[in-house]
Amino acid sequence: MAACNTVSMVVFASVPLAQLAGVLSVPYLLGVALAAGTAKVFFSVAYRSYLPVLVEREHLLAANTRLQGSESAAQVGGPGLAGVLAAVFGPVSGILADAVSFGVSALCLRAIRQREAKPAAAARVRLRTQVAEGLRFVAADPYLRTLVAFGAVSNLALDGYASIQVVFLARDLDAGPGTIGLVLAVAEVGGVVGALLIGRLATRFGTARAFLLCEAFAAPAMLIGPAGGLLCFVVAGVAVSGGLVGSNVVAGAFRQGYCPPELFGRITACSAVVNYGTIPLGGLLGGILGQTLGVRETMVVMGAVQLAALAIPVFSPVRPLRDFPQRQGERDLV
Repeated sequence: MAACNTVSMVVFASVPLAQLAGVLSVPYLLGVALAAGTAKVFFSVAYRSYLPVLVEREHLLAANTRLQGSESAAQVGGPGLAGVLAAVFGPVSGILADAVSFGVSALCLRAIRQREAKPAAAARVRLRTQVAEGLRFVAADPYLRTLVAFGAVSNLALDGYASIQVVFLARDLDAGPGTIGLVLAVAEVGGVVGALLIGRLATRFGTARAFLLCEAFAAPAMLIGPAGGLLCFVVAGVAVSGGLVGSNVVAGAFRQGYCPPELFGRITACSAVVNYGTIPLGGLLGGILGQTLGVRETMVVMGAVQLAALAIPVFSPVRPLRDFPQRQGERDLV
């Protein structure tokens, strides 16, 4: 994780240097985006895999709640701070500030004293074998398989929705840049609220039921967002953000407490490939449908897809559960 953040710091810091040298160009920025995006993927996998090393299984839900809450809070304040920096010091200053933030993050990660044990040389296997083991485990497990399938369809709908929401706000609701930034930031407040409430929901209703409740709360809100004006969009955005963060907290804690520790990293990586693989497809589909059907209509379609995706966990072994199961000793690979 520290290495990934160091890479991100270097590539983002190179942007203002390239501007000073007069070599900043669109291809250069695309290269920066590619390098930073690759680092982010590796960081995300390690980030989710490292938490079980730091905390005991019974504390995973609380730990995920705090991480998701802080992430949502950063998403609320980050865009606004970037806008202020860009307005006062120029757009490149925001990128420089981002580089500094990655450097601070890398230092914080290196300050963590607890280290995970390195695998013995005899236990190390080829990457292809590790990926195959992760895929087999996910495919054979009814709960993980359900979450991965639902996540893939859900991400397609969510990114298709998100890819055109700025166009919807600007074109259909006549919102200016400042208003759009404020609306999107306020919507992210729902994520903070969702992170704060999910612990109580999980305690009262059970983790599996809390997951379904959060998703059932978020999906209909995607249909409400494009149905009215700015207020309607903001309320719907808060509901979507809150529901998704709550469900992500529960699902993340379940995976961390359920998967065998020696397979968790590769299971996370394989799940990420499937889940994240539909994100660019959703953005592309949202853009194409937005041009053919209309922006508002496309957002409704994406909301309907998200609502229909609920059938995956509802008609699965997850629905009868009160709580997600916990790991019971070692499990055989199929």
